[in-house]
Amino acid sequence: MDRIDSMALFVRIVESRSFTRAANELGLPRATATLGIQQLENRLGTRLLERTTRQVRPTVEGQAFYERCTNLLAELEEAEAILSPVAGNPRGVLRVELHGTHASHIVMPRIDEFRALYPRLELVVTTGDRRVDLVGEGIDCAVRGGVPGDSTLVSRRLAMLPQVICASPGYVTRMGLPDEPGALRNHQAVRFMSGYSAADTKLDLVIDGELVSFETKGWLTLNDAENYVVGGLRGCGLIQLPRFHVEAALERGELVEVLAGWEKPHLPIHVVYPHRKQLSPRVRVFVDWLVSIYEERFGGG
Repeated sequence: MDRIDSMALFVRIVESRSFTRAANELGLPRATATLGIQQLENRLGTRLLERTTRQVRPTVEGQAFYERCTNLLAELEEAEAILSPVAGNPRGVLRVELHGTHASHIVMPRIDEFRALYPRLELVVTTGDRRVDLVGEGIDCAVRGGVPGDSTLVSRRLAMLPQVICASPGYVTRMGLPDEPGALRNHQAVRFMSGYSAADTKLDLVIDGELVSFETKGWLTLNDAENYVVGGLRGCGLIQLPRFHVEAALERGELVEVLAGWEKPHLPIHVVYPHRKQLSPRVRVFVDWLVSIYEERFGGG
């Protein structure tokens, strides 16, 4: 194993905290990964990793070496892309995490267009509504809603999505339509829980330029965006979400807009990726493509 390969292996072990996961991601036998790190430590004359039965973590020297390795590998990839006969057409594996709704409604319907632009890239796309650990799970970038809360990630805004509050006709027949914001407190709402955070029990409006949240009642909590919509369709309560997700259901009359004359806050959508001195060409072209398709669909972010 040459120096570059051993550095790449070391970086993935540190980020995944596992020899086995790192070896699998790089397509190496576990024994080869172990031998590669042993040879690297022997060459450097220092111990880079602390191994326990539960996890692997870098030593003080290993952490310093990891930080230099990530910069060097990123710069190497950048240099190769610049000098490549097919500049701007990167190759390799790109790992992307997408919110399920954004995957099925926005990105995947146009993924063949990205393939036509960058045929040497292999994409591994995972979806869901949980917040993944990008570094720990080896994810290159992710699309997330809301305000970025992780200062270790670089974020680029893709769009500001108009939101809507709505309910099924059956719910409206049973409970009535709220005629003013304060009436929301007397209504049921389907609650959404993201990752391990507490369920959101509020519905939000913008009143006189200020965000105002209204506490609601509710008996159903979900952590999946598609089933959140199903809960609304089945009359389980009011739901609040980006309009594009339920536009067709509103047009068909399967959902009814609530407090249509009152402003709802827009939901910011960002693409985030781990901080690097140099941004990988693989990530750069995908981020730029995301910016373009979101701008076409929703206007500038």
